Amino acid sequence: MRIKGGRVIDPSRHLDQVGDVFVSNGIIVSELHPNQPTEVIDATGHWVVPGLIDAHVHLREPGGEHKETIETGLRAAARGGFTAVLPMPNTNPPNDNPTVTRMMIDRAKDLGGTRCYPVAAVTKGRQGDRLSPMADLIRAGAVAFSDDGSAVADDTVMRSALEMCQDLGVPLAQHAEDPVLSSGGVIHDGDVSQQLGLPGWPAAAETSIVARDIALAEQTGAHLHISHISTAQAIDLVRRSKAAGLAVTAEVTPHHLHLTDETAVTVGTLAKVNPPLRTAEDRAACQAGLTDGTIDMVATDHAPHTAADKGSDFQQAAFGMVGLEISLPLLLILVHRGVLSPLQLIHAMSTAPARVFSLPGGTLAHGAPADITLIHPGLPFTIAPETFESKGRNTPFGGWQVPGRAVHTIVAGRTAYLLAA
Repeated sequence: MRIKGGRVIDPSRHLDQVGDVFVSNGIIVSELHPNQPTEVIDATGHWVVPGLIDAHVHLREPGGEHKETIETGLRAAARGGFTAVLPMPNTNPPNDNPTVTRMMIDRAKDLGGTRCYPVAAVTKGRQGDRLSPMADLIRAGAVAFSDDGSAVADDTVMRSALEMCQDLGVPLAQHAEDPVLSSGGVIHDGDVSQQLGLPGWPAAAETSIVARDIALAEQTGAHLHISHISTAQAIDLVRRSKAAGLAVTAEVTPHHLHLTDETAVTVGTLAKVNPPLRTAEDRAACQAGLTDGTIDMVATDHAPHTAADKGSDFQQAAFGMVGLEISLPLLLILVHRGVLSPLQLIHAMSTAPARVFSLPGGTLAHGAPADITLIHPGLPFTIAPETFESKGRNTPFGGWQVPGRAVHTIVAGRTAYLLAA
């Protein structure tokens, strides 16, 4: 395969220039044999980038197939330009044993498209008291640990988990939420929660856990990853920890980069997400943190729900929104506004997650897997949830005008998604 004449953007090599990318036998190569039969893809006017990687998704299978399956989730991922995803373990049963880990990997391999790298549970049943068989889970194919949906709140358990992750050489991704401080909260604790008469989820519930975990990471030497960071105070803590040389990384979602708690006034339960949408100051801090490298990556926290799950009652509705098919288009808005450069965008959506989670990909260098995304940055469209490949339609971004999208997703040299002409 010869991908010809595109704008090749590869943060792993600080490369941003028009050129060609060559693929042979599912691997990126520096040149092709002159007599080798070659498919030529004209990428003029497109970005050619390392395949996008989403480090935080919910595929719901096993146990929640009415909301999403591995198949529908991976189809949605491919449509969004993602060549790999990391599904969280809060399934039913949870991914706290090697059987579930292997099932997820095997199901994805059978589908033959976007790659699946499971994140396993830190604790048995995600109950927060006993560690899962972490070494066995890594041997089965898990790439990291998280009790996502819940924090590992117990200090002693968290320290033991970090020590084990340090021994295994993998990150622990923490859902930073003090369950006592956030108890009952359904929206950010502030002016909007008071206006709507809803229980608040204070910023301190995130900040306190981040502060504790950074101290434990320093003590253990482990790699701590902060999932879906949302508050200015927590971002500042991560910034200081990095300046001190600690192994601390963080991700931010597209919705925390774009929306505030004011969104709940207009779209209701579609804006209910955990952690909650915060203030305009927090949103500005998320954008600044991504721009200056404090926040390493963008991850969708793709959380599909049925219409009944989201309901109309804010206190009863499920937390979460979908994001796989619209994350890149929403981030392209920030590029068009000058908040991010194209190199920064691709770093945050491909190179950084590959490095943080020690995954193949994230580069177009010779010898890398041919996981490639072609992006048309000037192909505007209107977000229409009814067209999603995902079973989930729960997004407050319906009707938004976005400037571009992924048009061709290639995994191991084979097409996983191609936008119809």
